[in-house]
Amino acid sequence: MALKKFKPTTPGQRNKMISAFDDITATRPEKSLLQGKKKSGGRNNRGKMTMRYIGGGHKKSYRVIDFKRNKDGIPATVKTIEYDPNRSARIALLHYADGEKRYIIAPLGLQAGQQVMSGEKASPEVGNALFLRDIPLGSIVHNIELRPGQGAKMARSAGTHAQLSSREGKYAALKLPSGEIRLVLVTCKATIGSASNPDHMHEMSGKAGRSRWLGRRPRTRPVVMNPVDHPMGGGEGRASGGHPRSRKGLPAKGYKTRNRKKASNRLILERRKR
Repeated sequence: MALKKFKPTTPGQRNKMISAFDDITATRPEKSLLQGKKKSGGRNNRGKMTMRYIGGGHKKSYRVIDFKRNKDGIPATVKTIEYDPNRSARIALLHYADGEKRYIIAPLGLQAGQQVMSGEKASPEVGNALFLRDIPLGSIVHNIELRPGQGAKMARSAGTHAQLSSREGKYAALKLPSGEIRLVLVTCKATIGSASNPDHMHEMSGKAGRSRWLGRRPRTRPVVMNPVDHPMGGGEGRASGGHPRSRKGLPAKGYKTRNRKKASNRLILERRKR
């Protein structure tokens, strides 16, 4: 998983830095695990724009990912490591012993031909999904459930992972990528290892056109708008725009928006670093 730099033969190539895709072993996805994916262009069912700066982009098919890993005790062989246009991490195609095929998020270091398993009988090796009660303390995990059987919700993007720091009673303490320490039920599942493609954060598009391929339209800065359009707009010349805030007037830097009465607050032992 390396990055590929380009010679500055054109302005768009000068700062371009993208994945070398050297970990990809298949160019065509598994057809039985594909679904259609519609684009909204930021419009609702009446055609009214409800989200700005969305539109265009390359056509994509959705790869159905198994976030639950609920085929316990059945070994699976990693057939291919593939690119997924819908996420930053790589995905792996599993062929189970009973003939079923499923996609999972590929952990870092997983290779075609390896065996993986989920459930109580699985050993704590890269790619195996276990309950938090069965994972050794200090282990690096990703694809973590928040509720038993719900499917993975945390640490799913490229290069992310959490560390299992302690267990007490029915809860396990996890140090998340943000630095937050959070309690999760020990009956929740997690996958051993960190998510693949850690170099994703260092990629540079090199030109505006690559953002358009991803469905992102040009964004207008609030300070260049008129006062009628944004609280930071207006003023003579290049005015700074005042206190940074959203279009609806909500402060943007340092203002806490989390609900104080949120039920899961009691599960957070330590807040993320600011």
